[in-house]
Amino acid sequence: MVGTKPYFIRAIHEWSVDNGFTPQVLVNTEYDGVVVPEQYVRDHRIILNVHPQSVAQLEMGNDELSFMARFSGISYRLSVPVEAVMAIYARENGQGIVFQDEPEAPAPGPEADREVADSADDKAAGQKRRSGAPHLKLVK
Repeated sequence: MVGTKPYFIRAIHEWSVDNGFTPQVLVNTEYDGVVVPEQYVRDHRIILNVHPQSVAQLEMGNDELSFMARFSGISYRLSVPVEAVMAIYARENGQGIVFQDEPEAPAPGPEADREVADSADDKAAGQKRRSGAPHLKLVK
């Protein structure tokens, strides 16, 4: 199953461009598969302008962002796995999304179904254990 992150990235990118803003992507360069000019990386981070007028051949897939960009007049082919994207936002107002590192979700299966059932049983048991008067009063 494809996660929601690539869809959010594309949505904020489209929103930024539609509103005349400059979409920027904050990238964690420590991820495998990140291809960016190393001389522009600071503290394992790089901010990339992904406005259609600033890049060429922009592809925003479910697994990676790839495009051509110029740095100091030199053209580079950049590749950024979606997992390496830390944020996408409009440069002009900072509105966008900051992604948190998320652990891999467990694959659905019998164990995952059992865990959900167990937690539902625990909640139901907890509700049954409560005793005492109801919390609501009838006011006339």
